Amino acid sequence: MTISKQQLSQANVLVVGDVMLDRYWYGAVDRISPEAPVPVVRVTREEERIGAAANVAYNIVTLGAQSSLLTVVGDDEASHKLEALVAGTGIQAHFGRDAQLKTTVKLRVIGRQQQLLRMDFENTPKTEILASQTAAFIDLLPRHEAVLFSDYGKGGLAHVSDMIARAKAAGRPILIDPKGTDYSRYQGATVITPNRAELQQVIGSWQDEEDLQVKAQTLRERLGLNAILVTRSEEGMTLFDDQGQISVGAQAREVFDVTGAGDTVIATMAAMVAAGLSLREALPLANRAGGLVVGKFGTATVSYEELFA
Repeated sequence: MTISKQQLSQANVLVVGDVMLDRYWYGAVDRISPEAPVPVVRVTREEERIGAAANVAYNIVTLGAQSSLLTVVGDDEASHKLEALVAGTGIQAHFGRDAQLKTTVKLRVIGRQQQLLRMDFENTPKTEILASQTAAFIDLLPRHEAVLFSDYGKGGLAHVSDMIARAKAAGRPILIDPKGTDYSRYQGATVITPNRAELQQVIGSWQDEEDLQVKAQTLRERLGLNAILVTRSEEGMTLFDDQGQISVGAQAREVFDVTGAGDTVIATMAAMVAAGLSLREALPLANRAGGLVVGKFGTATVSYEELFA
C-alpha cells in the first residue's frame, strides 16, 4: 500500500500526552574515581532531543503529515528549551504551563558507546491545569483527522477518558500508546499499541499464539476497542481486530537502539489512518518504519522517502 506525499501532507494528527527533554552527555572514560569504584566521565559533548509525546509528534511531521501537540510542562529551563526545540520542527505546539511542575528530563550519560547512567527529573502536574487541557482539546479536535494519546505515566493524561469520549463522538480514530496495568481508562479507543512486556502485565503470560489470541481478543472486547496492536520486537507485530488477527515479521537488519521505536510505530499508524488508510493497510508501513528507526541511535525518526524507498 502506498500513499502520495500530497495525501499525507493534508493529514492532521492531534497528539496529546506527556513530553520530556532527552539530554545526552557524551564523554571519555579514562579512569576509575579514587573516591568510589565508579567510572569518571569527562563530558566532551552535550545533546538535547525532544522525547515522549513530543517525539511522537516529531515522527508524524518528519513523515510529511501535520501534527499539533497538546501537553503540560513546567515553567523552568527545561520547558523553555523543549519549546525552542519543538518550534524548529513544524509541530503546532500548545503548551499548558504549571509553575509547580518540573518538566520531565531524562539525562543519559554515555561513555564508550554505552549508557552508563540515566537520571530522571520529574513530578506530577496539578489537576486544574489538566482541566484547561480539556478545553484546548475540544477547540483543537475538529481540525484533526486522528487523535493520538501518548501516555508515559507522568500524570498528563488524567482526563484521558473524557477526551476519548469527545473524540469518539466526533467520529475521530483514537490511537493510544498505553502505560500501566489499568487499561479501563482507554475504553472505547480505536487501537492501543502495547509492547509484548506491557501487554503481559495486563493479560498475564500466554502459552502459545492461540492463547495470546484468546486473551488479546477478550481484552479488546472488554474495552470496546476496534483493535489491539502488539509490538513484539524480533517477532514483528500483530494486530488483533474483529476480523481475527494479522501479523507482520520484524524488518530490522541491524538493531542498534530500540529507544523510541514504539513512538515511530504509533506515529506512522496515526499519520496513515489520518490520511485515510485502514489499520490493516497501515500496519506494514508502521512495521517498516519501526524497523528503520531501530537502526539509528537514540530517539530517531523516519522520512517519507525512507519509508517508501
